[in-house]
Amino acid sequence: MESQSHQYPLPQTTQTLPPATSGPPSSSFLATVEKLKNNLAFRSKWAELNGAMGDLGTYIPIVLAMTLSKNLDLGTTLIFNGAYNIVTGAIYGVPMPVQPMKSIAAVAISNPNFGVPEAMAAGILTAAILFVLGVTGLMQFVYKLIPLSIVRGIQLAQGLSFAMTAVKYIRNEQNFAKSKASGERHWLGLDGLVLALICACFIILVNGSGDDENEERETNGGVDDQESVGKRKRLRQIVASLPSAFIIFLLGVVLAIIRGPKVVKLLRFGPSSIKVVKISKSAWKEGFLKGTIPQLPLSVLNSVIAVCKLSSDLFPEKDFTATSVSMTVGAMNLVGCWFGAMPCCHGAGGLAGQYKFGGRSGGCVALLGAAKLGLGLVFGTSLVKVLGQFPVGVLGVLLLFAGLELAMCSRDMGSKEESFVMILCTAVSLVGSSAGLGFVCGIVAHLLLRLRKLDQYQSCSMVAAAAAVVVDWRRRRWRWG
Repeated sequence: MESQSHQYPLPQTTQTLPPATSGPPSSSFLATVEKLKNNLAFRSKWAELNGAMGDLGTYIPIVLAMTLSKNLDLGTTLIFNGAYNIVTGAIYGVPMPVQPMKSIAAVAISNPNFGVPEAMAAGILTAAILFVLGVTGLMQFVYKLIPLSIVRGIQLAQGLSFAMTAVKYIRNEQNFAKSKASGERHWLGLDGLVLALICACFIILVNGSGDDENEERETNGGVDDQESVGKRKRLRQIVASLPSAFIIFLLGVVLAIIRGPKVVKLLRFGPSSIKVVKISKSAWKEGFLKGTIPQLPLSVLNSVIAVCKLSSDLFPEKDFTATSVSMTVGAMNLVGCWFGAMPCCHGAGGLAGQYKFGGRSGGCVALLGAAKLGLGLVFGTSLVKVLGQFPVGVLGVLLLFAGLELAMCSRDMGSKEESFVMILCTAVSLVGSSAGLGFVCGIVAHLLLRLRKLDQYQSCSMVAAAAAVVVDWRRRRWRWG
């Protein structure tokens, strides 16, 4: 009966439903609306809500540091970032993240002369270049040209970088205003090591490594009876359905209020007043030299190339290109940065983190965007007082698992040669703190290995041809001499 149900309805569907392009304009509009609904539809309410928390370990520390050290308007940033989340979720139908541009943030936090105007200038110039690369199709050409082993190397480097930063958050007290550690973290307390370890163990217990190999082993082993296997499976499903990241985030909010009960009184209702940022000529120059130049390679490799590859791995049924991703990153910042919103991009780490905790649709990031938008409209910049009391160790735990999920994407290398290029790219990226430098070294190693694989006949032919050219040149020179 099941096979018959698959044989007959399909031909009828193809005969009765005309192509969307052949219908009237209203049909194409309805098809677009239906696509947006599908992109924003929740696959599982608790899972999508849980997945929305997977990106906060990266987002909160950077935005908080920029707010405390450079007086970034948190309310404006939340409003624009929330709108970005909703739009990208509707367009792509996957948990496409919106993350701060890390290189620009790092320069701003560490350089006292690099303020909000310079950061906005850097974001606008970076966005303009990405938008042009997308419109002209060059970004898609680069995406197809770069070998998979180099993309995996960038992903592995970014994942390990997130994981190492997370361990620092867990082990040491952090002064985000100065972007440095301020001493070792105590074992006990509302932001102690014990709390972070308990949160990490809870996530491992609920989410595991992300695979169902144990379930398959129990089903196929034939050792236990079916009843006991069924009970264990149901118990595992109940545990796995717990929104671990959401529970931990709520715990962090409660602890933030307990740690600083007076901050609740400091909250003010109403959004921030949105103003156009005045950018001087020197700010444009400093923004380009110190912000755009180091940020551009990271945006191209991690925010576009790596994101597209990771999306195709996690969601093979979805079809979007590096051109569209590059254009959305450009469009976001060409609008928001003029009003003081933190320069943002997509990130493979955020996508991996949201997928790790259950995000499977655009509704995941749209939900997160609605929360950002609501908080920005209701509390504005005054929300920074509460975020300043949020347990950093808890944020470190969320960031740790996001980094591990991204790093594990590189486990599909099929040969020693590919692994060699990947690890070389990763090592240089981590030690040199530059994805661009790691990319260059990876490309050189890949080309040299390709050259080395030329067979002996081709090599001898090339040598013989070169020798013949030299001999002929010397013979003619002797005749002319």
